[in-house]
Amino acid sequence: MTQVKQDPDRYRANVGLALFSKAGHVFIGRRINGRGSFQWQMPQGGVDKGEEPAAAALRELEEEVGVPAKLVDTLQETEDWLYYDFPPDLKKRLPGPYLGQRQKWFAFRFKGSDSDVRLDRHTPEFDAWRWARLEETPALVVPFKRPVYAEVAERFDRWTEPVLGGKVPQG
Repeated sequence: MTQVKQDPDRYRANVGLALFSKAGHVFIGRRINGRGSFQWQMPQGGVDKGEEPAAAALRELEEEVGVPAKLVDTLQETEDWLYYDFPPDLKKRLPGPYLGQRQKWFAFRFKGSDSDVRLDRHTPEFDAWRWARLEETPALVVPFKRPVYAEVAERFDRWTEPVLGGKVPQG
């Protein structure tokens, strides 16, 4: 995906999380109080001032999914930031000066069991979750996030292979 050079100060720093099961599927959650279609997404959240993206990713994983760092292996981090703009109707409802978000994406391998997923550990953002094929995620999210999800699906495709014998394939 070729992106136009964006002014990073005009985009909120954010992390996106691709949590892969041992079967090679990815976690998706259904947004609470979502409107319309396309309410599924992978976890994401803001990077606090002074916080490193990798630390933010692990914090968001525990806050949104209830999964602590000890239950994941970090597989990959995007080298660059992926950008998306807020659509005008959403921008009007949001406080702040941002045109959209810039995201560092992280691929994690989940070492726990489904019962370790706890959507209620923090203020819930999802009311349901499931495992999905990575390549189907762009069609499940709101349209303005689709180009980023398509890019993530391409970049993290190698992690969709099932883990055999407990060993994580090396990329």
